Amino acid sequence: MTAMEAAVRSPAPTPEAVPARRVDHDNIVVFDGFTWGDFQRLLSIRGDRSGPRLAYLEGLVEIMTPSRSHESIKSDIGCLLEAWCLEHGVEFSPYGSWTLEDKEVERALEPDECYVFGEDAEPERPDLAIEVVWSSGGIDKLEIYRKLDVREVWWWERSRLTLYALRGERYEEIPASEVLPEIDLPHLLRFLDVKPTSRAIRDYRDALRSGN
Repeated sequence: MTAMEAAVRSPAPTPEAVPARRVDHDNIVVFDGFTWGDFQRLLSIRGDRSGPRLAYLEGLVEIMTPSRSHESIKSDIGCLLEAWCLEHGVEFSPYGSWTLEDKEVERALEPDECYVFGEDAEPERPDLAIEVVWSSGGIDKLEIYRKLDVREVWWWERSRLTLYALRGERYEEIPASEVLPEIDLPHLLRFLDVKPTSRAIRDYRDALRSGN
């Protein structure tokens, strides 16, 4: 087994490594000194499996296995976003963890969720990416998105959603979405902790219809 093959395989925990109480965190490892070709081989080794997620920034490689909480938050935000779109007649296509990459700028990553809005059948880039930061560490993903020309990024960290819009060569924090200017995100986030997710979607749609 090569080092790269080992890097994308999560070892089984030994009994000593398992805490008495489950700690829900992402498993993040960063390597330096990888070429673009090395990164492409990592993608090939991993294949079509759903994880781990990979990112590349000028020789740095991040390998991240998301936790259950990480996956739950990003999926719930996505489900509520889709419910809003359906209620408002906004056409959308979800692309999940679409591998976004550009050899010329030496950047690549796989969003937690991403979306294209409108009728574009073959988009080059998503209009919106959603990133959940559940554990510290890792490489600067906003710096990767910046050179990949993703219009807007929703950044969830410590129970706070921050929005960034691309302005030329840099991201600026914005108070409201520009790709979906009519969405009321504080209202949407009120339903994020409702479980199960199916109930959150029903309650949110009822609230949208009633204006509450």
